[in-house]
Amino acid sequence: MIDGSCCCGAVKFELMNPPSMMATCHCSRCRKLGASTIVFVKKEDLKWIQGQECVQIFQPTPPYIYGRCFCKICGTSLGEILSDSDSFPIAANALDSELEIKNSLHEFVNEKPTWYEICDNAKQSKGHPKPA
Repeated sequence: MIDGSCCCGAVKFELMNPPSMMATCHCSRCRKLGASTIVFVKKEDLKWIQGQECVQIFQPTPPYIYGRCFCKICGTSLGEILSDSDSFPIAANALDSELEIKNSLHEFVNEKPTWYEICDNAKQSKGHPKPA
């Protein structure tokens, strides 16, 4: 079991299984929202402990289409934790337990700031990677 929470502790959840993938998005939107490193989880693996009512969704304007969730008390970024999809990304920074998984992808590397250096050998993509 993997524990997760926001900074103030109002939001708490568990993942019944490890995430399937970890990735880092370098687009300006993800960086500003504090959710650049994300993990992909299955909806069926997410168990709410408390605070689902404390989660607020920021709805984007085009060309962005994915809403981003955060704790409305402390502002901790939670990725797409309220998504209705079968699988969705949540912010890796919201996980309290250690993970065995490592970063496997950098996306939107063309939007990466010059001061950030990619220091791993994970695959890189100029945008969302094309499905295999």
